[in-house]
Amino acid sequence: MEQLLEFAGNHLALVAAFAVILFLLTQNIMADMGGKGTVSPQQATELINRKDAVVVDVRPIGDYSKAHIINAINIPMSSFKTQLNQLEKHKDKPVIVSCRSGAQSSGACKMLSAHGFDEVYNLKGGILAWQSSNLPVSRK
Repeated sequence: MEQLLEFAGNHLALVAAFAVILFLLTQNIMADMGGKGTVSPQQATELINRKDAVVVDVRPIGDYSKAHIINAINIPMSSFKTQLNQLEKHKDKPVIVSCRSGAQSSGACKMLSAHGFDEVYNLKGGILAWQSSNLPVSRK
């Protein structure tokens, strides 16, 4: 125990960095455990079929063209903030945001929530999880 305290005293920057990383990691894990704001591909299909949810794909147009969820709206993350007004007409519907793996779309979800969208969901695992679940994609 004494060695641990001595190490912490001698390496304050390392200990502080470790504490910040531990806090952020814990926060991220707790957000995932709650499941609030994220949906699996199966839950997404239920929202699409039962609540007429809108799917927004934030990948670049080249990736979107290769394969995307049927009827998804493509608004690349690089211009998402400036094209957000395209989704105003869908404010009363659930919005599912997807990207390649589910990481980039979380930022778009935060922007949508900040702009007054009530039901915003991040597709957990993105289009990769969607395709792994053998769900249909469009290449048009």
